[in-house]
Amino acid sequence: MKEFKFIDLFAGIGGFHQAMASLGGQCILASEIDKAAVAVYKANYGVDSSINVRSINENSIPDFDVLCGGFPCQAFSKAGARLGLQDRTRGTLFFDIVRILKAKKPKWFILENVKNIVTHDNGNTWRIIQESIRELGYRTTSSPLILSPHQFGIPQIRERVIIPGMLDPENVIFPIDISFSSLLKKEDNSIYSILDENETECGISEYEEGLLSVWEEFYQGINLKTIGFPVWTDSLTASPVLDGLPEWKASVVSRNSVLYRTNKPFIDSWLKKHDRLKKYRPTHRKFEWQCGTKISTIWEGVIQMRPSGVRVKSPDCFQTLVAMVQVPIIGRYRRRLTVREAARLQCFPVDSSSPFVPDANPQRAYRQFGNAVNVEVIRQVAKRLFECSSEQPKQKSGVFAFC
Repeated sequence: MKEFKFIDLFAGIGGFHQAMASLGGQCILASEIDKAAVAVYKANYGVDSSINVRSINENSIPDFDVLCGGFPCQAFSKAGARLGLQDRTRGTLFFDIVRILKAKKPKWFILENVKNIVTHDNGNTWRIIQESIRELGYRTTSSPLILSPHQFGIPQIRERVIIPGMLDPENVIFPIDISFSSLLKKEDNSIYSILDENETECGISEYEEGLLSVWEEFYQGINLKTIGFPVWTDSLTASPVLDGLPEWKASVVSRNSVLYRTNKPFIDSWLKKHDRLKKYRPTHRKFEWQCGTKISTIWEGVIQMRPSGVRVKSPDCFQTLVAMVQVPIIGRYRRRLTVREAARLQCFPVDSSSPFVPDANPQRAYRQFGNAVNVEVIRQVAKRLFECSSEQPKQKSGVFAFC
C-alpha cells in the first residue's frame, strides 16, 4: 500500500492513528473533545485534535483517502420516507460522518462501534447506516463485520462492529467481501502472552489477598468444582425463604441451599471460621466461578471484583476493557493488570524503539485504553479493504463474484 492520507474522528488516544500509520498513512486532521485524550494524542503524534467534529467545515478539509471514526451509537429519526436519509441522521454524530463523506468523497472509510448497534433502536440505527452508506456511493459488507482481538491472537474478548466502505457508486448494491481464514478461538489464547512475569507494580491489597484466600479455601473445600451459579454467602442455608422472590433469584437461592446441604459440615465450619464474611463488603460475600474445570485454583484465574461478586475466569482471555472500571487481577501474580499491559491488549506499541506514551495518570490511562479501538483489528480490516479495492467485481456464469 502506497502512502495515503487519513482523518481521525472521535480520535481518543489514536487507535485508528496507530493502525493507519502502520500501513503508511499520514493524519491530516483529528477530532476529539476529551481534553486529557487530546493531550496524549498531541504528545504522541504531534497533531492537535482539539476540535469538535460538529465544528468541522467539511469543505475546508484538504483531500484525503480514508475517513476513520469510532462514533457514538445514537438513535436516528423514524421520520417517513419523504425525508432523505441525511435528514434522518441529522442531530446524531453519524450525521457529521455523512456530511464529510458527501463533501470529500474519500476512497475508503472504516468505522467502529459496539456490537449492539446492529439491534439498537430495533434495528433502525443499523438500517439507516447501511442505507446512508449506499446513498453516498459506497460499497460495504453485506452483514455486520463483528470481530474481536482474541481472533487475532490478542487475549481480549472485545467484539465490535467494524464498518468498512469503498467508494464505488456504480456497484453499491454489491457487497465487499472482507473475511479472514484463520481466526482463533478464545481457548487458543493465553493472557500470559502479554504479561510481564517480573512486574511488581499494581499488587493487590492485604484486604484483597485475605478475601481471595477465604474464597480459595471455600472452593477447595466443597465437592462441586464446576459451579454454574453465583454463590451467595447469605443463601448458604438449609431452609431458604423463596416466597416473593423473582424466579431467577429463587433459582439461585435454591441452588445455594443444595450446595450447602451437600457440603454442610465443611461450610458450617468455614462460615464460623470467617464469621460469615462480615468483615468483607456485601458484594464481596458473593462468588462466581466461571472457569469450568480449566483451572483448579483461584490463583490461576483472572479475577474481577464486580458488583455481582468476586468473579473468577480462566486465563485464556481478558474480558472487554471498557474504560477499565474494574482492572482485572492476575491470580498467579497477585497483582492487577498494569497500564503497560493494557496498552498491549489494545495493541499500542510499548516494546518498540518508539513506544506509545500513555497518560501519566494511571486511572485516566486505563480509561483511555479501554475506550480506544483495538489497533490490530482495525489494521487487519484496513489491509483487507485496501486489497479489495484493487479487485473489481466480476460476473461469472450469472453469479456475481465479490472481491
